[in-house]
Amino acid sequence: MKQPRTKLRIAVLVKRFICTGGAERYAVEITRRMVDRGHSVDLYARVADAGLTEGLIYHRVPSKYAFSSVLNSLHFASETARMIHKEQGGYDIIHSHEKGWIQDLMTIHTFSWKGSMLGHTLTARHLRAILSPRSLLYLWLEKKQMRTPWLVPVSEVIKTDIDSNFNPKIEMNTIVPGVDVDWFNPSWVKKYRKKRRTEEGLRDHEIVVLFVGSEFRRKGLDFVIRAIGPGMRLLVVGAGERMRHYRKLVHEQRMASQVHFKGLVADIRAFYAVADIVVLPSVSEAFGMTILEAMACGLCVVVTQNSGVSALIQHGKNGFVLTHPSQMGETLSELAHSDLRHHIGSKARDTAEQYTWDRAADQYERLYYRIGGARFRIR
Repeated sequence: MKQPRTKLRIAVLVKRFICTGGAERYAVEITRRMVDRGHSVDLYARVADAGLTEGLIYHRVPSKYAFSSVLNSLHFASETARMIHKEQGGYDIIHSHEKGWIQDLMTIHTFSWKGSMLGHTLTARHLRAILSPRSLLYLWLEKKQMRTPWLVPVSEVIKTDIDSNFNPKIEMNTIVPGVDVDWFNPSWVKKYRKKRRTEEGLRDHEIVVLFVGSEFRRKGLDFVIRAIGPGMRLLVVGAGERMRHYRKLVHEQRMASQVHFKGLVADIRAFYAVADIVVLPSVSEAFGMTILEAMACGLCVVVTQNSGVSALIQHGKNGFVLTHPSQMGETLSELAHSDLRHHIGSKARDTAEQYTWDRAADQYERLYYRIGGARFRIR
């Protein structure tokens, strides 16, 4: 008879334990599944939604230096280290989603500061930026985090960034984000599509392109606006920067009747229901969880190869991967045919079903046992 596996005592470090934001949602989904599987979890966070802390022990980390992102991060790292030492250890795994130095395992959600700074041409201005106190502190924190015994990048593009900028002599396990395929599904989209399109004033023949994101420039909104052709509507969901610039661009392109800024929304499914194509032509993107959600809804997606989620997409089969955002116009024209969109969307759903949050949690659980194996043998 197979013996039950040892239940783990896990410490999770994340600044905000909430469902808003990609990294935060990732931490919540994995942590909640560890609680549901019977593991003992201590959460160290500055902010945590009350509805998400059931069944775990929440240690509130004091917040300081809100005026400075780097000092804020440094304080979180030092404070969590102090609090965990005060608990006198006893954890099988310390899993951090933030920069620090006490963790056994760290999930890397973003591109490195070193890579982003050294990617610039070394003009005097950029050299000064690299050598600024802020940059030096970030570089010092990153150097400390790279000494973590186990690193988990959330995509292959993040893994490549780590390899090229740090060449760590440790094993890395990429674990991509998951998606709730019951919450995001083609049946829900089909059920509410007509109602939602009527509410948005959309005609049956219009092709609706959906852009979701909060950093408009980095995520390539300029390219999307210029790519919208006749018979298309663009819905922009999110609160991005430089709104005056984008409204001016829409005016210059004479597209006021085609481009609509919807701001932040309570339930993104309401916009997946009206969409025909979901786009994310980012200059750089650690992953792109909205694309995986759209795929789970059976929608056709278009991304750039700089997005982590592109590793899940086979060009022309379950989505489209652009080598440059400027190719968006040509691709949208190709997708004017509804039969092609529906075929691609069906294959996209098949792919999404392979990348659930339960699958990601399984990968973490196996990794936890692997990391802690020696400790368990001592027991």
